[in-house]
Amino acid sequence: MLDALITSKTRIKLLLKFFLNSNNRDYLRSLESEFGDSSNSIRQELNKLEAAGLLQSENNGNKKIFNANIKHPLFPEINSILMKFTGLDQLLLLVINRLGDLHEVYLIGDLGRGIDSELIDLVFVGNINREYLNKLIEKAEKHIHKKIRYVFYNVDEFYSKKDKIINDNDLLLWKYS
Repeated sequence: MLDALITSKTRIKLLLKFFLNSNNRDYLRSLESEFGDSSNSIRQELNKLEAAGLLQSENNGNKKIFNANIKHPLFPEINSILMKFTGLDQLLLLVINRLGDLHEVYLIGDLGRGIDSELIDLVFVGNINREYLNKLIEKAEKHIHKKIRYVFYNVDEFYSKKDKIINDNDLLLWKYS
């Protein structure tokens, strides 16, 4: 779907990497090994996105580290498009917003790192009815055509182990406010 609008597969990978999870930061050689694309094609796309103001960079030694410019006026729209592309918008609508005593939901795994995947890995924090959650997950999987894998913790258990469960690149997808 997105590849009909954006013909560069490298650009799509970069948008997913930096705009799905704005905490992601990376440099050229690391992206080259992650994407399996040539450094030249990645460099060209990084330069185009930076020239457009969508990415910003900083030098760290001999590495140029890139991240999304969250202050860019198109950031929310690009993020929204990517949420729809990955099915996360429907996951929020069909599952997360329907659960009762839920405190937080984290997107982990490949999608959390900004790598497109047919598998969505989630961490639920709260007091959740497992049977109801399974029914919601089953319906959501049919609707978004992706497999959803999850684990859940009660609040005390999660916060006592949070640093072992959640990594820097994991995305806080939803939080009770």
